[in-house]
Amino acid sequence: MKHTLLSIIALVLTVAAGAQTLNVTASGVTKSYSAADLTSYSPVTFSNGTMMTVGTDSYTISDITNMTVSTGSSTEIDANTVNIVYSGSTATVTAASNVAAYVSASVSGAHVTITQSNSDAVDGDEITYVLSGSSTDGSLTLGGSYKCTVSLAGLTLTNPSGAAINITNSKRIQISAKKDTENTLTDGNGSQKACIYSKGQLQLQGKGTLNVIGNLKHGIKSASYIQIKNLILNITSAVGDGINCEEYFQMQSGMVSISGTQDDGIQCDLGGSVSTGETTDHEDEDSGNIYLEGGTLNVSVTAAASKGVKAAGDMRISDGDITVKTTGNGAYDSDDKDAKGCACMKSDGNMTIDGGTITLTSTGSGGKCIKADAILTVNNGSVIATSSGSQYKYSSSATASPKTIKADGGLVINGGTICAKSTSHEGIESKGTLTINSGYVYAEASDDAINSAGDMTISGGYVMANSSGNDGIDANGNCYIKGGNVFAVASSQPEVGIDANTEQQKQLYITGGNVVAIGGFESGASISGGTAKQASSYSKSTWYGIYNGSTLAFAFKVPSNSRMGSSMAVYTTGTPALKSGVTGSGDSFWNGYGQNSCSGGSNVTLSTYSGGGGPGGGPGGGGGPRW
Repeated sequence: MKHTLLSIIALVLTVAAGAQTLNVTASGVTKSYSAADLTSYSPVTFSNGTMMTVGTDSYTISDITNMTVSTGSSTEIDANTVNIVYSGSTATVTAASNVAAYVSASVSGAHVTITQSNSDAVDGDEITYVLSGSSTDGSLTLGGSYKCTVSLAGLTLTNPSGAAINITNSKRIQISAKKDTENTLTDGNGSQKACIYSKGQLQLQGKGTLNVIGNLKHGIKSASYIQIKNLILNITSAVGDGINCEEYFQMQSGMVSISGTQDDGIQCDLGGSVSTGETTDHEDEDSGNIYLEGGTLNVSVTAAASKGVKAAGDMRISDGDITVKTTGNGAYDSDDKDAKGCACMKSDGNMTIDGGTITLTSTGSGGKCIKADAILTVNNGSVIATSSGSQYKYSSSATASPKTIKADGGLVINGGTICAKSTSHEGIESKGTLTINSGYVYAEASDDAINSAGDMTISGGYVMANSSGNDGIDANGNCYIKGGNVFAVASSQPEVGIDANTEQQKQLYITGGNVVAIGGFESGASISGGTAKQASSYSKSTWYGIYNGSTLAFAFKVPSNSRMGSSMAVYTTGTPALKSGVTGSGDSFWNGYGQNSCSGGSNVTLSTYSGGGGPGGGPGGGGGPRW
């Protein structure tokens, strides 16, 4: 003991003599003290020959397994930093001297437990834990009461008996993947909620790559909000959700890929029982909202009735490249006592699309691409959505019908580009009112292409509704066409191109715009502000141009599924004219069925419009709502 103590004293005297660092290892944890720390104000003291005190840290000498002196700045640990290095069945923890007093660490094999005691910044900054190395039986458990950063610097870590990273600190935590590093985290059996769990707010960032495998439940879970910025994040499997959080979810940039989940891709719930709604800068927000503001998001889910991206509150997409695919079939929800299908994007509240490029595919029974329980508003961006599943039927009273885009509270389109295709049921459906003010809208369906349970109003934009088995446009209230360029295609009798619910004393009102309706207008339509004509015949797969006088409104191609043997009704605010066999040019839209310029062609003889092709249909026939 005397020899050991003398050696320690010699090391202490050595480090005190110059710009050197004293490294003390005890119980698997190394703390570093620079020479500047070993002063008369913070001395190294000994007592009873058994204890050594460095500043505020006390050591039992018999617990010290290693003491070294390093020289030169290159060997010193950065201030405010704790290095954790995993190596097989062991791990080492080294803390910078300015934070050593606030970090209590224990190491068991390669399982590291740290308690951080500071309640404020240390030297103006938070503590950063830098994790590197590899272990197939290791973990990090981190507790405390002040925010901190976990920096992943080339880490491969598997915990076969719990979470790879378990953060019980309820403050804001940053998990950052260091630039140009690849990091892989995997969990195993246990009681954990996720491979990466944080009790507090979780910010995922960095310019490196983070791979996550969740073998028990979720891939990543926060009991508060989650924000993502810059990071390349790959969640390749999860027994539960890929990402699960509360309060709100925000993706600002980066690349996120989620697949192999047995539940939802991203799910955000309320933390409490009452929503705050969106707050300024999201301060103290608990809304259940999802904000997709940039970056690249790819989600693929396969479970029955699963959701690609699901918000308990509102969802707002303002930018980004988003691709979501669901392949699971419908399922019966015993809690809600209802049949449900998958949805690529689902909001329990409103959904607003202000930008971005969104590609959605749903192939399972009862599946939908977009499902908003409240109001869906599209202001900008591009949406390409395809649903190809059949109806899911649990019982005669519990069914889930596939729809490409469905809004329960109402639908408003103010701009952007929408292409919605459905091989079963409606393409675009609102269970409330439906309003189109601008934008390019194409809907293709075996049922009604565009359907509303209430009034429908088209005031502008380019709108094509292409049905192979029902009405092109069907309003189960009044239908108002006040402007825009509209092309509606019905299937066979008694369906019509544009339908209103005359069975309930509703009516189609056309007062403006340029309109083409294969199958005609609803019987009894009120037409004013212009002139309606009709062509007694037309040809499939042929290009036509509709003119308002001598000015082209738009060029269009008649789909091969068009109803033959009926009239083609045309309307413009002036005198309508029609040419067949034109050569389309200029910008293409409506999934290739429309163009804004054309040349050539021959004039088509038009006669006075003589009425719709039939009464349309109420519920169950001619385009009534099929819920």
